[in-house]
Amino acid sequence: MLHVEDLTVRYGDLTIVDHLNFAVEEGQWLMIVGPNGAGKSTALNAIAQGTAYTGRVMFEGGEMKKKKSSDRARCVGVLMQNHFVEYAFSVEEVAALGRYAHSAGARRNTGKGAGRGGEDSRAVEDALALTGMISQRRQSILTLSGGELQRTFLAQVFAQDPKLLLLDEPTNHLDLVYQKQVFELIGKWLQTPGRAVISVVHDLSLAKAYGTKILLMNHGREVACGPAAEVLVPEHLDPVYQMDVGGWMRQMLGQWNG
Repeated sequence: MLHVEDLTVRYGDLTIVDHLNFAVEEGQWLMIVGPNGAGKSTALNAIAQGTAYTGRVMFEGGEMKKKKSSDRARCVGVLMQNHFVEYAFSVEEVAALGRYAHSAGARRNTGKGAGRGGEDSRAVEDALALTGMISQRRQSILTLSGGELQRTFLAQVFAQDPKLLLLDEPTNHLDLVYQKQVFELIGKWLQTPGRAVISVVHDLSLAKAYGTKILLMNHGREVACGPAAEVLVPEHLDPVYQMDVGGWMRQMLGQWNG
């Protein structure tokens, strides 16, 4: 589905992402992990075409750079970790924005101007239902909690109906209950054939629990990439984090025993 070849991001003389190569296939959830400054979010942003890079990002055989932005929006959805909202849109209005690329494409193909059609309405309704936001559909997003706001923007990318989701710390700053809800929602979304997910996460436990594939990065480079059982092991983790990662995890878990 997605093939990243020799992806490199430089800001002046500083190399942030250094010759990354990996692939994500249908049904996979790739977790990008690593310490602060590893280049995780920059790599994701480059895949989303949000920052300049060298190398190639191929999606279903075509180069992402060469796709029109509206065409990319119909196949790739992006959810970043911060939302700066200063407008009193309703939850439903925000979710409906995910249909813009589809509606614009339909107008371009038919040469007619039109509002949201039946297909768009169904997509928005399904997205609100999946994220549990039906009852708050008329509520202003300015009144939502952090978890509700994140679920609203998740509804927007679900309504977009992409084949690939790109998520940058999707549960950053959220309470435990919302972390659980968001990751379970994404897992449910992924069950539909023809879809895949790439997430940047800091929490290795979440990566191990939900990821089908792990990309471990450090200093902009790949340390290891593959199944969680092969990547999240001491020989890879301990040098990267400069600590006994497994020992620390067991110590934290041990506080809940007894």
